Amino acid sequence: MVRAITGNGTTEERWRAWTAMRQWPELPLDPPGPPLVVAPHPDDEILGVAGLMAMLGAADLAAVTDGEASHPGSAVHTPAGLAAIRRAETAEALLRLGLGSAAVHRLGHPDGGIDEDTLTGQLAELLTPGRWCLVTWRGDGHPDHEATGRAAARACAATGARLLEYPIWAWHWSYPESSDVPWERARRVDLPPAARSAKAAAIAAFPSQIAPLGPDPADAAILPPHVVARFTRPFEVIFA
Repeated sequence: MVRAITGNGTTEERWRAWTAMRQWPELPLDPPGPPLVVAPHPDDEILGVAGLMAMLGAADLAAVTDGEASHPGSAVHTPAGLAAIRRAETAEALLRLGLGSAAVHRLGHPDGGIDEDTLTGQLAELLTPGRWCLVTWRGDGHPDHEATGRAAARACAATGARLLEYPIWAWHWSYPESSDVPWERARRVDLPPAARSAKAAAIAAFPSQIAPLGPDPADAAILPPHVVARFTRPFEVIFA
């Protein structure tokens, strides 16, 4: 379900006060090989599972779009210019995670116009039985995130890969104990200091998203500090 992602959303202070988060079981880190991490836009994979990627030390990335529509109406960059910037930011983020040699599969979908059937086939070609497929949650509230999650779920069902979903915008519009979120599927990935530091450095590799591009309101930061705060916790959350 597409959600209105407006205002400041649920504060990180409120999330951290929710005792249930500390009681979720840990996700066993036992993938059979490098996982396939699927990102609707450049930075989704970093916000959601960069710590896990750093801990595993190996991952392949499926970049569904190049994120060219992050700032429609920008007075500073064209969509093509933004796409180039965000591809470069992704490369830098992977370097900061120690994954500079990771395979990056650029799937070429337009930002805001993902073709689910085509994407399902593309992902199925990259998956094998048992392989971990980390992807944005199908109920995340953003149309691209949900379309990507649905396509990945279909590809996993077809190939026998293991679907693992990470929430991004759900932390904004949902709230503790919300019945719209499958908290019963929540698993923690506790991050040691090195993984937390690597994740923070990888997030900082996206200045086009965490800082304004210019003074025009159309160039405001997509991920201001109160949003980034949700992704600098000492743990990550996966719906398994």
